[in-house]
Order: sequence, then C-alpha cells, then structure tokens
Amino acid sequence: MCPIRDRNTGIWDEVSICITGAVNITDPHLVSTFHDDFKRSYLHCTLQLENKSSWLADCSLKIQVSAELEGDICLVEHLQSYAISIPPRSVLEYTIPPLFFYKPNLWWPNGMGKQSLYNVEISVDVNGLGESDAWSHYFGFRKVESSIDDSTGGRIFKVNGEPIFIRGGNWILSDGLLRLTKKRYMTDIKFHADMNFNMLRCWGGGLAERPDFYHFCDVYGLMVWQEFWITGDVDGRGLPISNPDGPLDHALFLLCARDTVKLLRNHASLALWVGGNEQVPPIDINRALKNDLKLHPMFLSNQTTKNQGKYLSQDPSDPSRYLDGTRAYVQGSMWDGFADGKGDFTDGPYEIQHPESFFKNSFYKYGFNPEVGSVGVPVAATIRATMPPEGWSIPIFKKGIDGYIEEVPNPIWDYHKYIPYSKPGKVHDQIELYGHPKDLDDFCEKAQLINYVQYRALLEGWTSFMWTKFTGVLIWKTQNPWTGLRGQFYDHLQDQTAGFYGCRCAAEPIHVQLNLASYNIEVLSAT
Repeated sequence: MCPIRDRNTGIWDEVSICITGAVNITDPHLVSTFHDDFKRSYLHCTLQLENKSSWLADCSLKIQVSAELEGDICLVEHLQSYAISIPPRSVLEYTIPPLFFYKPNLWWPNGMGKQSLYNVEISVDVNGLGESDAWSHYFGFRKVESSIDDSTGGRIFKVNGEPIFIRGGNWILSDGLLRLTKKRYMTDIKFHADMNFNMLRCWGGGLAERPDFYHFCDVYGLMVWQEFWITGDVDGRGLPISNPDGPLDHALFLLCARDTVKLLRNHASLALWVGGNEQVPPIDINRALKNDLKLHPMFLSNQTTKNQGKYLSQDPSDPSRYLDGTRAYVQGSMWDGFADGKGDFTDGPYEIQHPESFFKNSFYKYGFNPEVGSVGVPVAATIRATMPPEGWSIPIFKKGIDGYIEEVPNPIWDYHKYIPYSKPGKVHDQIELYGHPKDLDDFCEKAQLINYVQYRALLEGWTSFMWTKFTGVLIWKTQNPWTGLRGQFYDHLQDQTAGFYGCRCAAEPIHVQLNLASYNIEVLSAT
C-alpha cells in the first residue's frame, strides 16, 4: 500500500460526549474461568467507580447476565446487586464476587461450533438519585491457549481445549481514508467467515480497529491476532527512509497500548497480543508490554516460553484485576513459534507460484507462516470504476529467449502494486495458459481463473501438512484498504475475486482434495 499523507494526524474517529450522574463506571474487565472439563464456570468482573461529587455516594451496583434464546427472547442467568459507598472525589476499584455458571454455552472459532454470546449489563444507582451510569458488552465463555508445538515448532492455538488449525489472513485496514462504518465492518468480517477462515491478524502497520470490528469477529468466529504499532515506518526501512528511532514518544505509545488493551480485552475473538510486525518494540516498550500483559497463574498452562518465565505472575488474586492476564504476548510476528521463531525474515513469498509447489515439502520449512501472498487482480468493472482510462490497458507481454514472459504493467498498475502472473526464470505466465488476453475484460476473466487455482492450491497445500509439519498459515493479504492490485479476495468496492471461492473451497471443515505433487487423494478434517 502506498503511504497516505497525514495518516498519523488529526481526529479521525467519532467524538462523542456522554452524560452521567455523580458516579460513573470505567473499564469493566470480564474474565471466564473453567473447572471440571468446562462443566463449571465462573464469570469474574473488576471495574472502577468514580465519584465526581463532593459528597459520599451510597450506591447500588447491579450486574445482569442474559443469553438470547430465540429472536427477542432472552434468559436471565444472573441478576445480582451490591451495596457500595464511594468517598467524594475518588475512584474505587471494585471486584464483583464471581458468578457461577453450570455448563455455559461456549464460544467457538468459525468451523468448530457456535459463537455463543451472553449480554453482560452493569449499572450503578445512587441512592435517592436513580441510575447514574450503565455499561453493557457481549461476552463469550471460552478459554484460549497458545504455545509452541514440540513436533512442528509452530505456534499452536487451543480453544476450549481443542487444537485449532489456523487458516486465515492478514488484515490491513477497513478503509485507507478511515471511513469506518458498522455496515462495512459486518460485510468485511462476514466475507472472511464465508471463506471458512478462523483468524485475522491485525497488522502492525494498520491500527486497532473500532469496537464494531471485534464485535463482528465475536459474532462470526474470527480469532484476532492483535498487533501493536511497530512496523517498517518506525525502524529506518522503506523509501523514503523512515525514522529509525520511532516511536518518538515512548510514554505516549504505552499509554495508547494500555488504553487499547482495555478497549478490546472483553472480546471473545481476541486471541493474541503481538509487539510488532517483523520486528520487536524498543527494549523499554517491549519490557513494559511483557510486564503489563503477564499471564495470571490460572491461565499459564503451556502458553509461555522459558524466556518469558520472569514475567509470570504468582499473584493469586482475581484474574479480572489484571490489565489482561488471559492471552499470550509475543514480542514480534516472526518470533516464538512464527516463521523461524528468531526474527529472521522467513515469512513470504509474495508472488505467483506453480500450483503444485504449495504441496511440496520444500516450499516452506517452518511450522507457522504469518505471511504468504500472491496475485489479486479484480474484475474489469472495478478497474474501470477506480482508475482513469489510461489505467485500463493490460500489461505488455515480453517473451525472453528462455521462453519466459515478463509482464510490464502500465504506470498506474505499477503504482497500485500489481503482482504479475509470471515470474521469469521460475514460473511461466499463468494467464497465457488460457490463451493470450485480447483486452481488459479478457485479461481480468482469465486472471480470476488463476486467482481461484492459486489460492485454492495454497490452502490445500498447507492443510495437506496439517499437524505433521504446519500449525497454521495467514495469507498476505485478504483485502485492500484502497484500490490495490495484489493479494485480495475482494476489492475495495467489496466485489469478490475468484480467490475468495478458491479459499472457501479449500478451507471447508471437511475437504477432499487432489495433492498436486503426489497425485494422491486426501480427505482432511479440521473440525
């Protein structure tokens, strides 16, 4: 994606003003714990109550937990009330006694079960003055574990005790100009669920999306790998060269990071925190994030590595009193079970492949690839709708003496990051397999055939090595926040490419496929 000017300045999200009474509710933290093989569960909650008045506030704090049965019919599972007194001009941290649930409906990732959600409503009444403030959030009972798999070296995720083979994608941004809407988020996330994906990585070069994004990930079962904002534009890489000393204000960065954790931590879909994209944060920031996101003893399990041992808490207090404490923190996208696990540039590749290559043992050597990408030309109508006429010309096909074709795109396609359908010296032009393209419509139609075959083969190849060599793969990338011409399963106008259908076929929970390297028939179950 080309850099967007002024993308780090100004007010870009909604600004709203809320009116409360004397006492307001701040940052409730919801945590579920399990016992007896998920038969018994407890809902924990800690929140802050701020009394802005000059007098002692005698309050009644209420919590209601309900489950939607059908339509508008809800079953109230808990309704509790607690008497609290808050001194004037003070903030009180209050931990609600754990609420017991017997065999709660569990939240599962897409393809593994239902995405059961409970509505948690909290209110505070000031005696004699009525309701002062209220808060609500959908919450899923589930347990996420993450550790390094001994046999593959890849990071493995378990939800409610079941291993999840990760097939998902890298999420860049809903819209490059930050026109973020609930309707677009719903369509975006539903597309990924329709492709049978189960994880999205919120790339560190983007942002923490708005709460609606995570809500729809909750609803449709997309696990979220959430990255903090450490990437190529703060480490001296790129053209023009970026500032190697960034982020410039470390205190501000950590303030934003902690605030983001509070914003997102109650979402069932959120599965992992990662320090940065293809690198780790500066030493002081990384140390602070490790400490802030240390796991509560009840969530240790096998989620940690030996190097993280000094960041493990021995605190036996309620888990909801932690900033998070329920999800693993990994310092970078190529560390600790991702790529080679050491931070070397061992993700990728990002170019056209022979479909059979994805099935070969030599194609990728590590257990979990956080980024692998390829082509992504949209339909011709999208190019005409988003580019001037000089951008409607198709690439020039230059045939070399070795028989390979080099595609030379027009300057507009080049600016929009076009990935060719050929790789001279390695891959013969895949468009030409269906005949030389006559015009834009013909080129884009043939490109859809390649998109389908390319991405179906990619996911089938990875799934062919499920658990024996690989624990997961994330495609770079699934969508474009602008009118890009690479790595996308639907374009900026939300029209699917054929790659969408290739992924949907390959990632279905139970799938029969032809191994293009061995010509064996394989029957695979990811349930």
